[in-house]
Amino acid sequence: MRQLIAQVRRTLPFELPEARVCDGPCEGCSLKLLDYLEGELDLWERRLDEGERPGLAELSKLARTSRKVHKVLLKNNLLSH
Repeated sequence: MRQLIAQVRRTLPFELPEARVCDGPCEGCSLKLLDYLEGELDLWERRLDEGERPGLAELSKLARTSRKVHKVLLKNNLLSH
């Protein structure tokens, strides 16, 4: 889970300013999706720090959510292929 979280944080542009994220037409709200996913990552980091061990279902859910957000960010030209 920690590896997945680190990979998502390296790959997605959480640090982009709001003006850049919301520049131009978009499919899905990139800003809201990034905020949501960052909250999920933060929550899992806290849970892991408290000793919780996620199961395959939790890992798969976070990976699936991350892929969906990645796909929207690609469509909105916030990531390069």
